[in-house]
Amino acid sequence: MKTRREFLKITAAGSASMLLLGPLSACASSTIDRKSYGVGLQLYTIRDAIKADLQGSLKKVSDLGYKYLELANYADGKFYGLAPAEFKKMVSDLGMETISSHTQVEAKGITLDNAKRMAEAHARMDVKYCVQPWVNQSDRNVETYKRLIEEWNKVGGIMKDVGIQFGYHNHDFEFEPMDGIVPYYDLFMPRLDPDLVTMELDVFWAHKAGHDPVEIFEKYPGRFQLLHIKDMRNQEDSMHETKGTDMCSVGEGVIDFKRIMEARDVAGTQYIFVEDDSQGNGRPFEGIESSIKNLTTHILKS
Repeated sequence: MKTRREFLKITAAGSASMLLLGPLSACASSTIDRKSYGVGLQLYTIRDAIKADLQGSLKKVSDLGYKYLELANYADGKFYGLAPAEFKKMVSDLGMETISSHTQVEAKGITLDNAKRMAEAHARMDVKYCVQPWVNQSDRNVETYKRLIEEWNKVGGIMKDVGIQFGYHNHDFEFEPMDGIVPYYDLFMPRLDPDLVTMELDVFWAHKAGHDPVEIFEKYPGRFQLLHIKDMRNQEDSMHETKGTDMCSVGEGVIDFKRIMEARDVAGTQYIFVEDDSQGNGRPFEGIESSIKNLTTHILKS
């Protein structure tokens, strides 16, 4: 792995090269068929807007050109309070498709019956992926990680039986050394069954932990069917405390996304999802519009 300093030089150079492209004309951005690029959005990015107006918020997302969605609100067989068929129709009527859903398997465990109900509800939505998005801070230790990984493999088998791929989404804490090991490399990657659990690499959080996403792809080719992308404004030391203002729209920070996107085949990536945990610092729709504009006007262009 490259050192943090070497990695930041690479990403900063990539961002600088993007700036040389200059401003994009209004005509170019208005005529492009953004949906043809297959960009997805993690709906956690607009969670407050969704609480106020679900259908109106989804329409804005579609109008901006997003084609795919990843959900972040499953509970008791429903999605955002709606039955699977009802939510699926709402999304389809807006010209989009739900591909993935973040679902939480708590450290206290999940019964196989609960896992089956979760799988069946997602199957009725015709999603392709269910993803474990988080581990509570109190559960971040080697022994709990080992137990959770065993449970995630079991849940992955249950999901596979109904045609869904289970997955794991990282933050930065998985890369923090503990007890002489780095959990992401020494526990998650070797112990998670690649047939049952794919990896959704969050590029921002890997970058924040001081790791080069492309080198991760090369070390574990084909393991990353999903990617989360958001950009980083600063170049602080790895594992620094992140504030909401550290996050920004894709293409407006220091991460070289063109280089990362060019390595998607090595990663095995099928779908990418824009996400901003900070909800665009109060302007979520402006943030996701900037992201999809930058992606479709130069980052994803050959």
